[in-house]
Amino acid sequence: MNLALAIPLDGDVAGAVAGQPAARPGEPARIAVVTDAWFPQMNGVVRTLSTTIETLRGWGHEVAVISPDQFRSLPCPTYPEIRLALSVPGAVGRRLARLAPDAVHIATEGPLGLAARRHCLRRAIPFTTAYHTQFPEYVARRTRLPARWFWPYIRWFHRPAQRVMVATHSIRAELRDQGVARLHHWSRGVDLACFNPDAPMPTEFAALPRPIQLYVGRVAVEKNIEAFLAADTPGSKVVVGDGPARAALAARFPQAHFLGKRSGAALAGCYAHADVFVFPSRTDTFGLVMIEALACGTPVAAFPVPGPLDIVDDEVGALSEKLDRAIAAALTCDRRACAARGANYSWEAATRQFLAGLVAFDGEAEAAAAVLGA
Repeated sequence: MNLALAIPLDGDVAGAVAGQPAARPGEPARIAVVTDAWFPQMNGVVRTLSTTIETLRGWGHEVAVISPDQFRSLPCPTYPEIRLALSVPGAVGRRLARLAPDAVHIATEGPLGLAARRHCLRRAIPFTTAYHTQFPEYVARRTRLPARWFWPYIRWFHRPAQRVMVATHSIRAELRDQGVARLHHWSRGVDLACFNPDAPMPTEFAALPRPIQLYVGRVAVEKNIEAFLAADTPGSKVVVGDGPARAALAARFPQAHFLGKRSGAALAGCYAHADVFVFPSRTDTFGLVMIEALACGTPVAAFPVPGPLDIVDDEVGALSEKLDRAIAAALTCDRRACAARGANYSWEAATRQFLAGLVAFDGEAEAAAAVLGA
């Protein structure tokens, strides 16, 4: 007996509707995604997960999301926009037991991810994880402690996973060197109907001196935005996004233009009408914003670190430890080549990779483990 068929779905689950295709034979029909990053946050992790889930549901899969908005929460220290769930011990496990999914994916290493991991290990439920953020470097930037102090936690968290999903080859190599195995490739995609060179120009760009240099993303210390704003380059610097470092950066760099959050066509227009997209982060595992910029025909300037190293070459941008040099070189790139490169990234292909990485489990085995008190 499959428990997934015996227990009805609750309000946390949205699945197939009439006329949608069913999941393919052998694929997990019912999937639980546990994440500490979710709306109203707006970042690459949330956009990746929400788009993947939307695609899966469109294919007929039933996807349940366990996220911080379902629990009491408190602001993350130094980053109040991020809420940390205060789940009652066992609450996440009870939700998973009630949902009885065919596959469990733990997306983040935060409180909900820890609770789901504990439940799965106790009941011998296989699960997958993902490495979305350079967690040791991220925490190091916020605590000023050495990044190497945090790698033991990453190894401990991910080692029991049947597969650890990673977006790039360089991150795969780094995790393997750190002792994390069973790695599975899961790339990213672009909504090409939205992000393309024909997106309308934002009104703010009309009067700005060229070249317009654009940053899009969280405005936070780990994104290293000050390196971009301090670069000695002509033209205008534009920051799209919000976060805890915005006020301090705006005061320090009064010549920069901070436009706040943008989404959809408004965001695409910022990409499409900038002259270069600047990605100063050294702590991202991929950088979804880079491929969105490329799809809009805008070349990328970045540091030669994981993420940019996997996406950017001389045809579509430039990498240098001197960010001003990378910006100058990227400005010479052919925008048509950039748009063609960005069009190679499909959410459908990325979601197939995610689906292939999931590990289904037997409901009877899980029930037996529960009876035995595993």
